[in-house]
Amino acid sequence: MSRLDVRPTTRFPVSAAATAPAPVEHRGGVRDLVRLLVATPGGVTHARFRDLPDHLDPGDLLVVNDSATTAAEADAVLVGRGPVVLHVAAGRTPAEPLVELRTAPDAARPVLDAAAGDVVRAGGVGLVLVAPSDGRPPADGATRLWRARVEGDLVAHLREHGRPVAYGYLDRGYALDDYQTVFASRPGSAEMPSAGRPFTSDLVLRLLLRGVAVAPVTLHTGLSSQEAGEGPAPEWFSVPATTARLVAATRSGGGRVVAVGTTVTRALESSTDLYGRVVAAQGWTHRVVTPADPPRVVDGLVTGWHDPLASHLLLVEAVAGAALAQEAYDAATAAGYLWHEFGDSALLLPHREGGRHG
Repeated sequence: MSRLDVRPTTRFPVSAAATAPAPVEHRGGVRDLVRLLVATPGGVTHARFRDLPDHLDPGDLLVVNDSATTAAEADAVLVGRGPVVLHVAAGRTPAEPLVELRTAPDAARPVLDAAAGDVVRAGGVGLVLVAPSDGRPPADGATRLWRARVEGDLVAHLREHGRPVAYGYLDRGYALDDYQTVFASRPGSAEMPSAGRPFTSDLVLRLLLRGVAVAPVTLHTGLSSQEAGEGPAPEWFSVPATTARLVAATRSGGGRVVAVGTTVTRALESSTDLYGRVVAAQGWTHRVVTPADPPRVVDGLVTGWHDPLASHLLLVEAVAGAALAQEAYDAATAAGYLWHEFGDSALLLPHREGGRHG
């Protein structure tokens, strides 16, 4: 996995109590009643996610990810070492996926001392670790994400025995349905595009009735448990021509293009041409959005809350600006917002209507 030369400047305390331990429905709530922090140049507002239409203007465009989450975690054995938890993401070919090994039984930590040539067995399937995902061993020799050569039918094994990718902070395992968004229609994500999780069909209807358009892109997420300083691995994306036209119409009309999640931001910014226009495109993206390489078309962001030093936080700073990102995180930590994929949400709107391209 590639190393980044920059780090987020946003700083905030981390507390285990701030992690959402379960989907909101399993905590007695409703998806669109998770908390929503709205941060604009005028200040911070605390709301509920179902209030989202009140904070957007007619003529704005929400772009969502229609990728569906797959069962990409399974129990396995690192031959000669013992049990591990196997996480699997799409690679350039089905025969060579990207894999991460994590400690059994709760996947709380990555296994960083595996080596090329090691064999992992998951039922009747074997995986041979070939090389670090980006082809280069890290300076400290601790590889987290590997290209693996598959011996057997890994897809069938995951279909029968797999479960959603999860980490040690959840109170138990949850069903694959809990990891799907209302937009999910194209299976392929190793982890849930979680910014879209609080949406409901009723909320989408109310957005449309307010005059806020909704358009899809696809980005099949990889494994998002990056360590500090790690950039995201290449991911497959598709931006359809209809969405590209809606982005152009929104921008020419003075509306805001608001990405629902870091995945959507990456997809849109990977499909811009030399003139900064979104065009229909698909393929593998290496694009990493940072303040040093900022977005060209995304004006705002709906997102969850990210860990310190994560590359996702660099993207947040690139969209929102460092000052607004810091203000939002200060307010969220002070108010007890919940982190991670089943947690609370933010709407970051650094640009007033027409402010960027009016």
